[in-house]
Amino acid sequence: MTERIFVTGAGGFVGRHLVHALAAYGAEIRIVAGRHGASPGASGQDPVAACETVDLDITDPGQVRAAIRSVRPTAVVHLAAIAALQEARLDPERTFRINLIGTMTLAGAVMREAPEARFLFVGTSEVYGGTFKARTSALDEAALLDPTNPYAASKAAADLLVGQMARDGLRSVRLRPFNHTGPGQTTAFVVPAFAAQVARIEAGLQPPTLQVGNLDALRDFLDVRDVVDAYVRAIFLPDLASGTILNIASGVPRRIGDALEGLRALARREIRIEPDPARMRPNDTPLAIGDASRARAALGWAPRIAWETTLADTLDFWRETVAREGSG
Repeated sequence: MTERIFVTGAGGFVGRHLVHALAAYGAEIRIVAGRHGASPGASGQDPVAACETVDLDITDPGQVRAAIRSVRPTAVVHLAAIAALQEARLDPERTFRINLIGTMTLAGAVMREAPEARFLFVGTSEVYGGTFKARTSALDEAALLDPTNPYAASKAAADLLVGQMARDGLRSVRLRPFNHTGPGQTTAFVVPAFAAQVARIEAGLQPPTLQVGNLDALRDFLDVRDVVDAYVRAIFLPDLASGTILNIASGVPRRIGDALEGLRALARREIRIEPDPARMRPNDTPLAIGDASRARAALGWAPRIAWETTLADTLDFWRETVAREGSG
């Protein structure tokens, strides 16, 4: 039987990596991307993610239901969201409309039009928020949800909604990935923000001074390709129970300043560090670390990509990006 995997947000950072991993999976898979405002190429394929596309505004119930009805997916991976913290703060209403109402609309359509489909809701470790400040140990899935910013609040609300809908028959799995990075991530996130600056300094496009925010915070960083590996396992594992919640985490706290030093060590020029008050986040959390024991047991999953490889690949991506920008 052909597996029909419907992916929202397939044109985004994680979505592109997920589509690539699914295409390489080996089984007979039809991958369909729900893209808002996407323009398929002449072949009908998504020119970015190399999969079929359908128009999808996840806040439009009629359009969402029609898309699910036409594809009849065996699994839905819901990645589409406002994910950058600053973007969410600038427009909380839009953030909740997409992250919460969009999730409700999509999950409802799946229950009506493809009730046997597995629904993978991709949440975030940000939902634990203030609980990180109250604990110095790794948080498991039973930790209190205590979001501290609009993005986290919208995702926590959607997470709880999907849990409630599971009781009404939605075949859902809730995933809570911790910080993940890698090639293709935008400069709205800390590691690529550093890497892009290093690449521009190497290219002579900015002075050899790197603007930074808080370097002392500790984060549970993962390579996006390891995170996607967990998602693929969650799609296809037949005995994964509906209602399951899984942290996707390394369990290793990494200082943001050490990530910066790792990139500086790879740089081809000497680089100075300069604090930038504009990059200091309100409500910054000193330590955020996750316990992924449940994911390891349920999925047979563990991070495999070395942190040094993640940094090197991210920097190489930005070197290539800067070079393209310069030649254009």
